[in-house]
Amino acid sequence: MTPEDLARIDRLLAPTDRLLAHGYPGDDGTRQPVHTVYVPADRYTPALPREWGAAALEAVAQQGGMETVVRELDVPEDLADDVAALVAAKLTSEPVEDLRLDLEDGYGDRGDETEDADVRRAAELLLDALADGEATPFFGVRVKGLERPTRGRSIRSLDLFLATLLDGGDLPGGLRLTLPKVTTVAQVEAMAALCDRLEEHLGLAAGRLRFELQIETPQIVLGADGTSPLARAIHGADGRVSALHYGTYDYSTALGIAPAHQALDHPAADHAKNVMQVAAAQTGVRLSDGSTNVLPVGDADAVRAAWRLSAGLTRRSLERGFSQGWDLHPAQLVPRFVANVRFYREGFAPAAARLRDYLGGTEGGAVLDEPATARALAAFLARGVACGAITESELADAAGLDRAAVAALAHPTHAITEEHA
Repeated sequence: MTPEDLARIDRLLAPTDRLLAHGYPGDDGTRQPVHTVYVPADRYTPALPREWGAAALEAVAQQGGMETVVRELDVPEDLADDVAALVAAKLTSEPVEDLRLDLEDGYGDRGDETEDADVRRAAELLLDALADGEATPFFGVRVKGLERPTRGRSIRSLDLFLATLLDGGDLPGGLRLTLPKVTTVAQVEAMAALCDRLEEHLGLAAGRLRFELQIETPQIVLGADGTSPLARAIHGADGRVSALHYGTYDYSTALGIAPAHQALDHPAADHAKNVMQVAAAQTGVRLSDGSTNVLPVGDADAVRAAWRLSAGLTRRSLERGFSQGWDLHPAQLVPRFVANVRFYREGFAPAAARLRDYLGGTEGGAVLDEPATARALAAFLARGVACGAITESELADAAGLDRAAVAALAHPTHAITEEHA
């Protein structure tokens, strides 16, 4: 083969090279929250995360204490004490990882004057929380959808929310914007164009605004032409789509599923999430499962049944590659964190050992790991540390690596900044 032959092949594959570099950059390794808590925007105060943590701990106390609760949730005896201690610490120090102020279904239509006031107030309170160190690591707003009846109100609220935040300086790093009820690629492209215009209008750097899509209509999973629009929506938004969040109840209702059977583990839900997963793979767009509306309230038996359901669904999501979900009630934090801590602690020792053997070139083990699997092992450990299930000293002792080294192994093509580590 001559150099000219090789150059011809390079020219033939140049479009593929560009597609892989720009369309499939992989995950950037920044922290992903294990959940999103959403509350109506008018109910937000800076004290809300602390209040939710306290309410969750009170629910635990009413059920006999954390040690009793983790055993009720079938945590193995050899892990129970560690899980109990770590979950209690989490509910005290960081009970809410991601907070979404809702201006859509959880808020409703209250008229322009009221919504304008609530948007300003919520943004101002977020600024207060940031100034006082009380803000959650991630936070943002869910505006109304871009359907004709709500389009103008959605754009108005987003503009007002961002402008109010900018009164405090630059936009905070943990900001998340959520667009619900997406039905077509055109709506996603319109949201991307809106972000372009808002950046110009508000004096923001180009590309600063990104947004999550809530996948809660069948039209975005399977379009009128018989293909799935999801991949085109991701790639047609100029890198602005940051995540896909499954919407359990709108999606199930649109398919005609009876209310008693609308759930995260319904086969129809699995189909939608499988399409989401394939469309988002290697794009850097993250995935979140939805919520369960079975709340842990009532007598002791009802609370424990709801906790077992939530813990089981959370575990199921984690096993299927959805490391985030939605919580609607303070007591749902308990099974969320129990399931996450148990999941990562159960997998910690074997994952650390396999990664250490891989890096050390050890042969003769039961599993022959490849570079892709090593990246997956490192990503698993990094997520476990980020959510508080694994301590950094445990990571160093078991894997012989610090957090930064694990992050670099998990995402070798991305630099992990201290702000997002």
